Amino acid sequence: MKKSISFLLTAALTVTAFTGCSSNAGSSSSASSAQNSSAPASSSATAAGSVKTGVAVISSVAKSTAVKDGKGVAEGDSTIVAVTVDGSGKIVKCVIDAVQSKINFSDQGKILDKTDAAVKSKDELGADYGLGKVSKIKKDWNEQAQAFADYVKGKTVEEIKGIAVDSEGHATGTELTSSVTISIGDFVDAIEQAVANAQDLGAKANDKLGLGIVTSLSSSADATADQEGKAEASSQISAVTFGSDGKITSCVNDAVQPTVSFDVSGKITTDLSKEVESKDALKESYGMKKASKIGKEWYQQAASFAQYVKGKTVDEVKGIKVNESGEPTDQELTASVTFGVSDFIANIEEASKNAK
Repeated sequence: MKKSISFLLTAALTVTAFTGCSSNAGSSSSASSAQNSSAPASSSATAAGSVKTGVAVISSVAKSTAVKDGKGVAEGDSTIVAVTVDGSGKIVKCVIDAVQSKINFSDQGKILDKTDAAVKSKDELGADYGLGKVSKIKKDWNEQAQAFADYVKGKTVEEIKGIAVDSEGHATGTELTSSVTISIGDFVDAIEQAVANAQDLGAKANDKLGLGIVTSLSSSADATADQEGKAEASSQISAVTFGSDGKITSCVNDAVQPTVSFDVSGKITTDLSKEVESKDALKESYGMKKASKIGKEWYQQAASFAQYVKGKTVDEVKGIKVNESGEPTDQELTASVTFGVSDFIANIEEASKNAK
């Protein structure tokens, strides 16, 4: 996770801290299909010790609110899960994080918050997120998410889906209630999707798994007479596995852009109930191929970059040459990747620090 700013917009993935005490309701799912067609093909049977790597992103803008007393709130909530899965479908490693962004806008269609700093995820925020102060078990969001991630290790998706919960998605079994009181609905859904997306990309059971997220609000803009305004939290996501020698054994990249549009009167024009899909899930619908000078979609380029960093150390990845826009300049990369990779490089470094 990276850069920083904890003005959690409580709305916009920049949101990367998305949604406190995550709830099932109103949350749209957007699975990130692990490393698609550009990645090495999965074998039907995993080799001894091999595990599949998968990521899923569930995002929603449903908690955004219309202008009242001169101010509206665009809220983006994203739950991000990375897993490694063995040949029998059991979770070997699991990492859970979330981004919650809240961007205020006025009844004149103006963005009221600063948008020039990165947003911290809930895991990055740690105790600063503040749940521990009001939690009946005195544990913050990151501690509860970690406890749930630990709990699902060794379990299959069916076993995880069988965890008893109440009508709001809170676990009811005594095994969990002492360590997890937040809603686990999105966690369960994201784990199911991450397992479904998982591919054999080269990771082994003993490899460490880390997650990196960079969230930015910089694409947010005021409304004008000719154009709608938008509150956008754009998160770049990388799940990375590392061998005992520190080299990358697998990498999956994705991104999501929870966006709320509004007119010059501050009236929200976005359908807040609409699913917010990640770029990997959107595939050709994202539309980069039309404008790409190499004729490749975003998900294809993300997969190519993931494949390129495999076998490299973090220092080698940090040494990848980029221009002032963050685009790679190495000939080896420019044939398959033309978008900015600086956030993914930062993600890989972050993932190496939190990998377990």
